[in-house]
Amino acid sequence: MALLEVEGLIRRFGGLTAVDNLSFEIEAGAIHGLIGPNGAGKTTTFNVISGYYKPSAGRVVYDGRDISGMKTSDITELGLVRTFQATTLFHEFTVFDNVLVGCHLKARIDPVSVVLGLKKDREARARAKVAEILDFMELTALQGEICSNLPHGLQRTLGIAIALATEPKLLMLDEPFTGMNPEETRHMMELIRQVRDTGVTILLVEHDMQAVMGLCEKITVLNFGSLLAEGAPDQIRANPEVVEAYLGAPAS
Repeated sequence: MALLEVEGLIRRFGGLTAVDNLSFEIEAGAIHGLIGPNGAGKTTTFNVISGYYKPSAGRVVYDGRDISGMKTSDITELGLVRTFQATTLFHEFTVFDNVLVGCHLKARIDPVSVVLGLKKDREARARAKVAEILDFMELTALQGEICSNLPHGLQRTLGIAIALATEPKLLMLDEPFTGMNPEETRHMMELIRQVRDTGVTILLVEHDMQAVMGLCEKITVLNFGSLLAEGAPDQIRANPEVVEAYLGAPAS
């Protein structure tokens, strides 16, 4: 059963068509990759799905509901949550407080109420949830660390922990492996598998082909804003059109 359906999606910027009649589906419980050369339209597609851009035409259906053009906050409330290429963190907050912000975004807790000690029961539940997420993401030992002191790989991990605090059904990861060394990449791949195993569907944009091929069950390939190919990793790896799009020359 498809959790997300992209149907005839078009996004134009003036005379430029960044996404051109794109259609694909993501099955519930899958880890689904969205790949393509630079400028293929991957991030624009992410931005339309998550509500940062309105589609010029076509529609996005999430969990049976047309969410095309909805506000990002309303889409997040429905359980479709995304991260960004540049990890968005509160760098002067602790690890714990960064994830707590994610809980507050989901519960829409007024920060003033927290400062004044109001809604204590809700705040206590949020803190318990943060502790659970940090344990799951193997960040408990760093919960008191200031975010800016974390190495790059752990900041990316923290970004996913914050997203989990919003209780996603579909988690969209925008280049989660950027800047990671091989050991950090392997660790992040395992964490993403564990997140999926809790019942969260994953859609990821990524340039690290080793990570994509080792992680995704199905891959959608874009080129010049259009669907180029789709299939299992072995099918994509052997597709001569995909090889040509990436290498700029016909596959031998």
